Amino acid sequence: MLILLPPSEKKAEFQGPAISVYTGVLYQGLGWASLTKAAKSRGAKSITIISAKYGAISPTTTIRPYKEKIDNRKMGPLVSEKLDQHKAELIIDCRSSTYQVAWRSPIEKTVEIKVYTKVGSVKKTITHMSKKTRGEVVRAVLLSQVAPKNPEQLKQIISESFNCNLIRSGQNTPWILEVYI
Repeated sequence: MLILLPPSEKKAEFQGPAISVYTGVLYQGLGWASLTKAAKSRGAKSITIISAKYGAISPTTTIRPYKEKIDNRKMGPLVSEKLDQHKAELIIDCRSSTYQVAWRSPIEKTVEIKVYTKVGSVKKTITHMSKKTRGEVVRAVLLSQVAPKNPEQLKQIISESFNCNLIRSGQNTPWILEVYI
């Protein structure tokens, strides 16, 4: 399993493990500090953060805080070099569209996490709270008894906490897990 996360615009003011330096709402929803030892171990092995400054990094990689926007022409080859070698059966993509440009994951085994709300019967995209929900989705995956190996197993895990809908990958599109809050 490979879990792709974007960085956070909000950062701590100290050097440290990336998972501690990034402090935005996605990382608040993930709640790394309160995870079990086993969940942290799973996260350290499966999470890759796509950083505007450092490229594809582990949550335990020591970084300094920075203010930088991603240059996908510069970072794309560096990120691809690292991630093209990954043999994950399942890729859980929690990146924003800006960071998805840095590396296009294989669509047949990628599940993008999209967050919505319903107003009446109308599905509405939400932005800010979607980051927090993506963090909560990652937390649920890390805390689950079994690591998901396919999109259906991922849906089963996430449906324990959220109403969700799984959409099959298409010819040019990855799987999508719609999470409703």
